[in-house]
Amino acid sequence: MANIRFQALQTVATRTIQEVNFPSNKISEYFGANVFDKKKMREYISKEAYDSIINSVEYGEPIGRDTAEQIASAMKAWAISKGATHYTHWFQPLTGTTAEKHDAFFEPTVDGSIEKFTGDALAQQEPDASSFPNGGIRNTFEARGYTAWDPSSPAFIMGRTLCIPTVFVSYTGEALDYKVPLLKALSALDKAAVDVCQYFDKSIEKVYASLGIEQEYFLVDLALFNARPDMYLTGRTLFGHMSAKNQQLEDHYFGSIPSRVYAFMQDFETEALQLGIPLKTRHNEVAPSQFECAPIYEEINLAIDHNQLLMDVMDRVAKRHNFKVLLHEKPYAGVNGSGKHNNWSMITNTGKNLLSPGKTPKNNLMFLTFFVNTIKAVYEHADLLRASIASVNNDHRLGANEAPPAIISIFLGSQLTEVLDEIETSRISRKAKEESSLWQGIPKIPQILKDNTDRNRTSPFAFTGNKFELRAVGSSANSANPMTVLNTIVADQLRKFKVDVDKLLKKGEKKDVALLTIIKRYIKESKIVRFEGNGYGEEWQQEAEARGLTNIKTTPKALDALVSEKTQALFESTSVFTRREAHARHEILLEEFYKKLQIEARVMGELVNSVIIPTAINYQSKLVENVKGLKDIGLPESSYEAQLSIITKLSEHINFIKSNNDQMVEARKKANVIEDVRERAIAYDETVKTFFDPIRYHVDKLEQLVDDALWPLPKFRELLFLK
Repeated sequence: MANIRFQALQTVATRTIQEVNFPSNKISEYFGANVFDKKKMREYISKEAYDSIINSVEYGEPIGRDTAEQIASAMKAWAISKGATHYTHWFQPLTGTTAEKHDAFFEPTVDGSIEKFTGDALAQQEPDASSFPNGGIRNTFEARGYTAWDPSSPAFIMGRTLCIPTVFVSYTGEALDYKVPLLKALSALDKAAVDVCQYFDKSIEKVYASLGIEQEYFLVDLALFNARPDMYLTGRTLFGHMSAKNQQLEDHYFGSIPSRVYAFMQDFETEALQLGIPLKTRHNEVAPSQFECAPIYEEINLAIDHNQLLMDVMDRVAKRHNFKVLLHEKPYAGVNGSGKHNNWSMITNTGKNLLSPGKTPKNNLMFLTFFVNTIKAVYEHADLLRASIASVNNDHRLGANEAPPAIISIFLGSQLTEVLDEIETSRISRKAKEESSLWQGIPKIPQILKDNTDRNRTSPFAFTGNKFELRAVGSSANSANPMTVLNTIVADQLRKFKVDVDKLLKKGEKKDVALLTIIKRYIKESKIVRFEGNGYGEEWQQEAEARGLTNIKTTPKALDALVSEKTQALFESTSVFTRREAHARHEILLEEFYKKLQIEARVMGELVNSVIIPTAINYQSKLVENVKGLKDIGLPESSYEAQLSIITKLSEHINFIKSNNDQMVEARKKANVIEDVRERAIAYDETVKTFFDPIRYHVDKLEQLVDDALWPLPKFRELLFLK
């Protein structure tokens, strides 16, 4: 009987292209069809109720009970008209995925039954809190937690269920999700940015953070995926020799999309568009079987909700096409991993992008203010930003040949670098009567268009025209975590900027002179975080060390920044995290880190003992029988030297694998008894994980030696190229 690998290959050979049905030939006719958006609200609820929701979203005003009842009734009527039978509070616990508990609209009565959905059910639910990661905030016997409606993110229908985006908090009010701190960070940024905008434009009353998320992913046939226990248990291949051909010809990048993949893309995009996710772009990425999709920019809270929903939709639709979506940051060794580039900007209620220069000196001064403050914020809190993108998955990717290094630096492009350098060395004229003569010897700032700066793919934080791109976020991550940090540190820096400027104004300094004086100081103070060169090079690591920049390569130590005194002061001053919440998240992330390594070590050990070594011994036995047969018929030893050599090599690899696997098990046992969660995570990183690569090396050597007909695990050439 053929082994599981060949069964999977036979299944792949019979695949056909799944037909895709489109609701309409025009996307505009079905975009948002499954979303209770503003258009549908106006249709189903009164003007007073509609205005109440808008005021809640824009100004944080509470929604009254009567209004909530009306909105719930309208949502129910709309959802039932779309075929929904259930509703759920859809939230983002600290598992990194989304969560939902479905309840039926159906409710029995004395006379029969009715379809019921109340304002109370809309506004609040009570799921079990103890079973989600909580970092010690909740005990098992204190299970109560609450989900509460987030009206800024519209309800939507998945299948036959009305999904209501919500926050998730403990009985005592601590955040147990990603959304609560994000909303707090956005509120802090809004207030701080508006206060600074008042120096330039009194009509600005609100500032929104804007985000566009580029999602990279791999596809693999479902049969091949199921034939790899390491992939379906850990999300990545723990073994596998590189294919003779991978990405070295760069022929997959932006190439013609394979037909079966194209059908999958069209299918999941159609579902995503009906859910209001404004997908715009799709293309092949660098590695074989790697792809990317990207939406139009949205308000940041909605953009993150949409990205979490998108990953779920992609996974569901992929199964219809007999694919598995791999969102792991590094599913295959030796080829590019996947990221989730976060393109971030700030937009005013008047439509002004604060990171886009204008045609007048006043607009350019406004741009410089927000531009330089963002740089200063990243400089001041580089370690915290590094912590926000830290994970065991991302550790495999950061610093590899396709991803930015663990050193946080900022790329600006040659034009803006020159502008900042000239401002730093220029003299500010305090006697200037006209704005145009305020600066002496400083060139006019170019109006930055989309393609005015180069795209430095080696930079973790790059200015790319009218936005900053945080490229270090991992493909499977919830972007709320790094975006909470980015918006918090920028909010904090803008508040400090206003304090510094106001001090000079109180001394009688002219406003523009005061603004430029502080900007000039910030440029000088944050200069060391700016880097225009190759972030992949060894030279940069040496230069970064000389500059005093940190290079924290592993997650357990990177996460220390979450609970430093500097970070505690930042979170408490902005009201984003309490000290207890920050420490809880630190513990949760450390636990997630070592548990994922623990799972990988267990899977590796099981595969080695029950699959790899028996396969190698089986092949070795066949060679031994062959040698004995040749001996028996009287052939000289020289005629079977090759077989003897292979037998010897097989023994060497088997012995090494067995010995190191046993040592890894012992290291894991020792790590497991360490009580301190940080020390346990470090032990897994430094004493357990260190066995992974050596064991893999020898397993991959066996893959090259063992008869292809016997090797049980689908190989890289099959995983990456069969579509």
